[in-house]
Amino acid sequence: MFKIEAIIRPHKLSDVKDALLATGVQGLTVTEVKGFGRQRGRTEIYRGAEYDVSFIPKIMITLVVQDDQVEEVVDTIIRSASTGKVGDGKIFLYPVAEVIRIRTRESGPAAL
Repeated sequence: MFKIEAIIRPHKLSDVKDALLATGVQGLTVTEVKGFGRQRGRTEIYRGAEYDVSFIPKIMITLVVQDDQVEEVVDTIIRSASTGKVGDGKIFLYPVAEVIRIRTRESGPAAL
């Protein structure tokens, strides 16, 4: 099993969620986050004054999938989140040793 964390643009969340559900993903977690990468923030003008915004709002999607789903899920996220511009985001993959469903104590792939 793998844990997938994808950091994407906020306005792409609906597209990514719909595309993931179409691939058979059964659940995911969404977190509002802020950060910066190559964009290095941006400058905004508010009431005639310039403000440096260092952290850009993003969305982090977290999900755990079985090994045979990883490639399809990653491809789906890339396809549905991409705008072709700097700041589209990143995807991180982590191996998962075990998953346990609290309510039933099921473990492994059955707990997903």
